Amino acid sequence: MNLSVVRSRALVGVSAIPVSVEIHLSGGLPSLSIVGMPETAVRESKDRVRAAILNSGFEFPPNRITVNLAPADLPKSGGRFDLPIALGLLAASGQLDGSLLDPFEFIGELALGGELRGVNGALPTALATQSSGRALVVPIENSSEASLAETCEVYACATLLQLCNHLVNADKFQQLKQSTPIAETIMSAAPDLSDVRGQHQARRALEVAACGGHNMLLVGPPGTGKSMLASRLPGVMPSMTLAEALETASIASITGGVFDLTQFRNRPYRSPHHTASGVALVGGGSQPKPGEVSLAHNGVLFLDELPEFPRHVLDVMREPIENGEITISRAGQQADFPARIQLIAAMNPCPCGYYGDEKKPCRCSPDQINRYQSRVSGPLLDRVDIQVEVRRIDYNQLRSDAARGEDSESVRARVERAYALQIDRCGKSNARLDNNEVEKYCGLSEEQHRWLSAALDKFNLSARAIHRTLKVARTIADMESAEKIQPDHLKEALSYRANFNEQPKVG
Repeated sequence: MNLSVVRSRALVGVSAIPVSVEIHLSGGLPSLSIVGMPETAVRESKDRVRAAILNSGFEFPPNRITVNLAPADLPKSGGRFDLPIALGLLAASGQLDGSLLDPFEFIGELALGGELRGVNGALPTALATQSSGRALVVPIENSSEASLAETCEVYACATLLQLCNHLVNADKFQQLKQSTPIAETIMSAAPDLSDVRGQHQARRALEVAACGGHNMLLVGPPGTGKSMLASRLPGVMPSMTLAEALETASIASITGGVFDLTQFRNRPYRSPHHTASGVALVGGGSQPKPGEVSLAHNGVLFLDELPEFPRHVLDVMREPIENGEITISRAGQQADFPARIQLIAAMNPCPCGYYGDEKKPCRCSPDQINRYQSRVSGPLLDRVDIQVEVRRIDYNQLRSDAARGEDSESVRARVERAYALQIDRCGKSNARLDNNEVEKYCGLSEEQHRWLSAALDKFNLSARAIHRTLKVARTIADMESAEKIQPDHLKEALSYRANFNEQPKVG
């Protein structure tokens, strides 16, 4: 047999696209060429495959070899095609029965000695393979990750020789089958909210944000606990569903590194430095990779020292925050990445940090304060639902155990109840309601409409800001299990918005 076909998959964003690895042996001087838009790592696989086949005790065919990765117009990257190419060569040269390969798809990089090494994107590959009716063969390193796809049969092997030995013995091959590890995954401990002393207003706002998935801005002097509060948010957010956990894990899978199964149930928490570029935040590259907004999908993206980020970098996040996804377009390909995040930002009120502080006087000039505050654009602030001031607390509060608030577990129990009401009502969090759903679920009485109209004139709220205020009010109502939004709910929601809409400019 001079022709063989082995099934594999290529990564495009978080999607795993089917690829047929076609091997043809013909007469002529010995050579090996790979076609089908392979990038450098794929082209170099011919040397790895040759050494792995020889060191596994097989013969490398002394023919003119053509490897076609179909479809031809799809870019191929990484070392994931080493294993299917090697198996295709063995099948085409008659050293392995090609029919044994038909029920499977294969991914894996080969070491020169024939050992299999892990590759990126095993989880999205397994999720895509389960719909094809085939089983997936992966390296041992990827076994736990790939097994998270519950309905996909996953087999893991250590070497090329081991895989071939097991393929020819169906009963022995079953020994390579991996069990699904989802039942073994648990939510690992996150920093506890009880560590925060005082800051009752900020804790209340954090709970509101957690209940409804709202974006939040923390403003206050240095050292008042803004970063500490933000880091406690994942521990009080609602637990992820299995579908959400798989989405989040798939993004982590394609970025490389060691896949941490203990983090599978945890909501991600990303905190990029303020020197991060726009590409680092939203993703990019010649082969599109996810950025921080995608790595924080279904979790928290914390931007500390918000005005220190370049303004153009912050503005590239406006669309992902609004739409919950980001499309990276390049000349060669286009990739879509999910980016449904909860944005938490922190900033000082001025360059020195003490504008408005009760204890320490501000040293900044009016122009410095205005320039500093204007580094954050209005359109970005308009997408922030809650702003809360984090004030200095005194030494006695820091020492007092009585200043400790509730722990994360107690707060999360209330958050889960409020979140469950939202899921039962409309299938998603209040922060994700569209305009029609806001009108349907966030209805007000005529008196409340008149009161909101007066507030609109006073605080110069945009249409987007009004809708976001109503969403926050709906969340506060859910926290109290109220069927309709009450005046107090609306007033509290507007107080979070009014803080930065009437923030005074000095000068």
